[in-house]
Amino acid sequence: MVANLPPSSFRSSSQLTSSHGPVFAKVNRREGAGGWAPLVSDRYQWLEVDLGKRTQITAVATQGRYGSSDWLTSYLLMFSDTGHNWRQHRQEDSLEAFPGNSNADTVVQYKLNQPVIARYLRLIPLDWNPTGRIGLRLEIYGCRYSKRSVRPSWTGMEVVSLKFKTLTNSGTLLHAEGQRDSSLTLVLEKGRLLLYHQQGVSSSSSGQLLVSLGSLLDDQHWHHVKLVRLSTHLNLTVDKNTRQLSLGAVQSHGLQKPILSNRNFNGCLENFLYNDLNLIHLAKRKTTRSLCW
Repeated sequence: MVANLPPSSFRSSSQLTSSHGPVFAKVNRREGAGGWAPLVSDRYQWLEVDLGKRTQITAVATQGRYGSSDWLTSYLLMFSDTGHNWRQHRQEDSLEAFPGNSNADTVVQYKLNQPVIARYLRLIPLDWNPTGRIGLRLEIYGCRYSKRSVRPSWTGMEVVSLKFKTLTNSGTLLHAEGQRDSSLTLVLEKGRLLLYHQQGVSSSSSGQLLVSLGSLLDDQHWHHVKLVRLSTHLNLTVDKNTRQLSLGAVQSHGLQKPILSNRNFNGCLENFLYNDLNLIHLAKRKTTRSLCW
């Protein structure tokens, strides 16, 4: 993403000379002095990239300054939507330094555990080659962020999985809406997990009970739930019990039952995943994306 950005997208705390400016900090490029180098090598230096729009950043890569002994051995990343208020990158709620390079030529890529949505990225050098100085070429990987909902195309398998524990015997764990006015709802009711299918999202008072699994799930122990959909075929697993069913076959009966619980789930959730997308992390970042089946 960095290669095609204009010179105005790059800023830095300082530069050794005009040939060492931040605009030259592009992986595998040799223009100028072969990369960015600040006037002084200390931990107060930084390199900033403006991606132009909010971007879903998935990885970064670093490289030393071409033809030199200048490279980073560790660094921090910070992100911002405004270029003024910065948040330091965390991995699983802990601050973490990123591993850098061992020479000036090798490109070292670091993949983020979870994508970060931001417009600005700032890299702060922590350590560098002791026989050289700070030197950097950078690449950023990702794609433009869109506020559109996550809507599967149904050309492949879709998986939702989560773990929960609670002392409350009723509440809605999951409600996912589809593209054809249909929805699936997972409801905890009297300690059992019920899966409803609903045709016509606007009729929120009723739904078709597909399956009921488990018992005494309100025992304050962790329970694992996995819902797999491929076309009209569904697999629901609660702990070690799995039920297979077909939406088409169940719909032919035309039986409608009320969705009993209109209360939100009250308890603990973890490892809440849609395919490889961590929904809890998205909620913490207050993104506008939603899960739609």
